[in-house]
Amino acid sequence: MKEMPGLAVPDGYTDIPTGRIAAIATTLEMRAPPRPRPLPPLYEGLEIRRVERPDLDWYRSLFRRIGEPWLWHSRLRLSDAALGAILHDERVAVWAHSAVEPGGELVSDEGLLELDFRRVGACELAFFGLTPSMTGRGLGRYLMAHAIGEAWRRPIERFWVHTCTLDHPAALGFYIRSGFVPAKRQLEIALDPRLDGTLSPTAAPDVPILR
Repeated sequence: MKEMPGLAVPDGYTDIPTGRIAAIATTLEMRAPPRPRPLPPLYEGLEIRRVERPDLDWYRSLFRRIGEPWLWHSRLRLSDAALGAILHDERVAVWAHSAVEPGGELVSDEGLLELDFRRVGACELAFFGLTPSMTGRGLGRYLMAHAIGEAWRRPIERFWVHTCTLDHPAALGFYIRSGFVPAKRQLEIALDPRLDGTLSPTAAPDVPILR
């Protein structure tokens, strides 16, 4: 087994420590606004709303509802102070894809969009997703169109996102169709969030827990 230049691990199989999860993360980017994609008819009773200074419990709850099947854990492990420092920064913007009644009263939030402009000249699509009941209905295309429009309203040169092999199987292809171009691939290893109580032991049953 030979180690290739620039690789932190050699070719072949590499053991992952017990209690850890591993994924291949792909970073994608766009350097200019893409041509708009056709959108399906929007479902009545849904809207995208800006959430100013998000309540931390609200954010964690929506983050969990969207990300638990894909083992999203990073924000759930942050303290109130650390999470608030991110979400309440004026350079970070959060939207929810919401279900509303005909009169405009909020029923529930079913999608999350978070844009991070803290790096000069760039915007990170920090988090993007829908609850399981909303996936596969074309709603992600509306949320992405909103994300692209909001990102490129600012004076940026790069809009980027990363996804990984633990994410929804359609995520990578969706980002590419939306105009992002793959730029980098990394191995990501983390403590399994089902072992320390961050997520339920029943989350992501297709990913075995190795104790």
